[in-house]
Amino acid sequence: MIFQSFLTGWADLFRPGSMKVLLKGIGLALALLVALWLVLVQLIGFFVPDTITLPWIGEIGWVDSALSFASIGLMLVLSVFLMVPVASIFTGFFLEDVAEIVEDAHYSNLPAVRKLTLAETFGDTLRFFGVIVAANLVALMIYPFVIPLAPFLFFGLNGYLLGREYFQMAAFRRMHRDEAKALYERNRTTIWVAGALMAVPLSVPLVNLAVPVVGAATFTHLFHALRRR
Repeated sequence: MIFQSFLTGWADLFRPGSMKVLLKGIGLALALLVALWLVLVQLIGFFVPDTITLPWIGEIGWVDSALSFASIGLMLVLSVFLMVPVASIFTGFFLEDVAEIVEDAHYSNLPAVRKLTLAETFGDTLRFFGVIVAANLVALMIYPFVIPLAPFLFFGLNGYLLGREYFQMAAFRRMHRDEAKALYERNRTTIWVAGALMAVPLSVPLVNLAVPVVGAATFTHLFHALRRR
């Protein structure tokens, strides 16, 4: 059940609608990073003078231009660390669209679902990724003290978080929240294992950009499988 959901979720990534969600998240993240760089350049131009005078050296020109050019390298370095979480947050706003694409393709006989409000989507997305980022920051402080166990901690922690959040996202569309949480509690181990499997591509550069979309698709399949069982 877990592997079938996982493999089908990856296959669903290449549906036009799912790929559109992924590209939309990456595009918005890139736009935000470029906007931040432009703001940084403006701040450098505002606060840094064109020339400065140093003792024993004299006047040095084009200081602000040199710093503006150097800021490009800074943003490229920061993008390595910021691209995944920022793209994941933007993609998170469209995960319900991914679940709908999956259900239209595989479960076409289902009744319509209640559309979440913008406030619900915004709140759930920020809570989801906020919890993941905060938990992993705490884990980073623990890793140096448990180096041999670090991989187990990474996959165990992210397996729990990814499994719980993606499963509830899929279940909340079709069930009352209390019913969805009860279904989660009955299948906690299965969902945790599926989440740990989803954490594997999370550790692979570039591939990890697709994790939100694949996670939404995978756990939509898993939700329906567990609900039928």
